[in-house]
Amino acid sequence: MENTTIAISREVKEGIIEFGNKGETYSDILKRLIKSARERQLHDLLMSDENTVSIEEARKEVEKKWSRSK
Repeated sequence: MENTTIAISREVKEGIIEFGNKGETYSDILKRLIKSARERQLHDLLMSDENTVSIEEARKEVEKKWSRSK
């Protein structure tokens, strides 16, 4: 893997260190944080109630469209 150098403020560097564990490199810490952020985004997307309906509402719609003959 090729390494690169990025310029960050001292404040950001200290913030990264706060998330680190003994023996981890900055790259290790950032990889873990990125993985966590991706998992959180996926969780938020899957658990969002935007554009959803309750089960009761869905059942009412189904009954309207496919009501049973009695």
